Amino acid sequence: MGAGHHALHRPGDSPVHRLPPQCKLLATVAFTLVVVATPRELFPAFAGYALLLAGVAAAARVPAAFVLRRMVIETPFVVFAFALPLIGTGERVDVAGLSLSVEGLWAGWNIIAKATLGVVASILLAATTEPRMLLLGAQRLRLPPLLVQIAMFMLRYMDLIMDEMRRMRVAREARGFAARDVRHIPVLARSVGALFIRSYERGERVHLAMLSRGYAGTMPAMHDLSAARRQWGMALLLPGLALLLMVILRVGTP
Repeated sequence: MGAGHHALHRPGDSPVHRLPPQCKLLATVAFTLVVVATPRELFPAFAGYALLLAGVAAAARVPAAFVLRRMVIETPFVVFAFALPLIGTGERVDVAGLSLSVEGLWAGWNIIAKATLGVVASILLAATTEPRMLLLGAQRLRLPPLLVQIAMFMLRYMDLIMDEMRRMRVAREARGFAARDVRHIPVLARSVGALFIRSYERGERVHLAMLSRGYAGTMPAMHDLSAARRQWGMALLLPGLALLLMVILRVGTP
């Protein structure tokens, strides 16, 4: 497989890398649920969550620059969050000459804090786990096998489809074609149709080849993904500490 689908993965041999994928996947989901369930007024809790993620990044030897570059995906949520105080209704306050909605400020903060923590947790998960291993971990967690296999095949053959697109683009350009305006949309649409037909036919051939080799709806296990109690304990330490922090702060807040 090409490197394109591994842009989020950072190979390494840290304690976090060595954890079974199902442990890391469940820990990430549990941590995200704790973050989402945290009241927006508990500012110290969000600071504590950030410190916990920083500790995971340090243990996994994932540089801050690596994480920051991949947080660009969060940009639409940040833009929306910054717009909420301007378009929100209800009580308003003046900040630097701008009339901002109080409820909009709270909503914007809530989105930015929780989305950022969730995105960073997901980036750390992807950085320490190969995409295929993530899917195998999902299978170990008893997610529907058919959905997991579909995702596996998408991951495996996406590079082939991208290569086919590049060859078609080179073929068009070799014939003097260059998409410059809307008049060229029909040509691009026909190319997309041809790509779909070729991909479908390739999928049919792959399926027949798999059937001829004894495929009966399940893929053979190629990795031992069994997890020891110690590994589960290490993985669930992150959401456990986050939950403990939230409970302490909520009990201590009048």
